Amino acid sequence: MALDGYSLRTIAEFAGRPVGVTDWVVIDQKRIDQFADCTDDHQWIHVDVEQASRESTFGSTVAHGYLTLALLARFTYEVGLMPADAGQAFNYGLDRVRFMTPVRAGARVRDRVMLLSAEEKGPGRVLVRAQHTIEIDGEDKPAMVAEALAMLVAG
Repeated sequence: MALDGYSLRTIAEFAGRPVGVTDWVVIDQKRIDQFADCTDDHQWIHVDVEQASRESTFGSTVAHGYLTLALLARFTYEVGLMPADAGQAFNYGLDRVRFMTPVRAGARVRDRVMLLSAEEKGPGRVLVRAQHTIEIDGEDKPAMVAEALAMLVAG
């Protein structure tokens, strides 16, 4: 989904513009359970389908907020935030993350990405700030809104 003329040299010209929207991704219980195993966060609201259906205010299990956040890596590549002439991208941090709506098991999510800024940080290096809005299919409010920073290095 690359933008026409989008490169490390021209990236600053795209600041304030949408980069794109990813395809939908299903957040099923298997993915939630695998994330729980990776992080040792086995809180019942995430992994106990029966208890969550009985006791959770959401009526089902929900994805970990950090699972939603972790999808930014996938979405960043899918939407083409990293220009083709960038050889490497490094996570540089997060300035603001808000989890607004829980993602129920079985829901579909996608990322709407806006390039907020691009700042040269030396020869062949650009620090980009992007806003990621994780939407849930059928929900009015997003699951998460985050400002993520990445250091892009020329290839």
